[in-house]
Amino acid sequence: MDATKLRRAIARTRLAPVAAFPKRLARVARHDARVLRVSARWLVTSREHHNYTYELTGLSRHHLSWFVSVVCDVPVARVRGWFAEIEGDDELRRHIERATAGAARRGLADRQVRYARRIGWYAMVRATRPAHVVETGVDKGLGSCVLAAALLRNAAEGHPGRVTSLDINPEAGYLARAAPWSGVVDLVVGDSVASIGALDRAVDLFLHDSDHSRAHERREFDAVEPKLAPGALLLTDNVTATNVLAEHAERTGRRFLAYRETPARHWYPGDGIGVAW
Repeated sequence: MDATKLRRAIARTRLAPVAAFPKRLARVARHDARVLRVSARWLVTSREHHNYTYELTGLSRHHLSWFVSVVCDVPVARVRGWFAEIEGDDELRRHIERATAGAARRGLADRQVRYARRIGWYAMVRATRPAHVVETGVDKGLGSCVLAAALLRNAAEGHPGRVTSLDINPEAGYLARAAPWSGVVDLVVGDSVASIGALDRAVDLFLHDSDHSRAHERREFDAVEPKLAPGALLLTDNVTATNVLAEHAERTGRRFLAYRETPARHWYPGDGIGVAW
């Protein structure tokens, strides 16, 4: 009996799990060894302790470009062009590197600029040309800079806009405090739900990226609903944490779509973007 017939014969017996165990063990070991190598390299080379930054795999970038294309109803080639635009913005990249190196929190941040799924935020702002973006959860301000960069490009094309960035930490947003990006960013310190309630302008694009508990996320979307302009986009970052935006979309008669990213060369499994429109 040749090897193939022997394997097929064993597969039909009670010995099948035992015979398959070495191959299964080898596959798990290869996977775990790869994760351990990446994790060990990250522990030695990175300073980040949360809100990790990384590049996306090529396939993940491809899926993100189609995600934005479908949501914003624009050709995927244009979306790829916007990705290249933000990643080729050398002025912004140099600013982030310098600001990170000189920040009080530089011991917990990497100077290398890696946007990951934030390039999707950028492309959505470029596609929809919002007059008013609101983001909750600022941290260092990397996302605020990305949003501001998109708004500055829109303004140069005759479509000005501003971003209101909300965070409870008074030290948040240090990356977004330099010109020209600070010229379109309004940093507001305080409780996000109360700050949303105090907004005096309609919101064209809302991005939840603060406390990802179900209760808080739900309060933010409920608070911003009466502030939304017609056709506004609702985004939630870290979409794998809850199903709140999908439920909100169903309740308010919107469509919902989620994108799950895949980081390149990082132990973190990644997260994603949810959109309701």
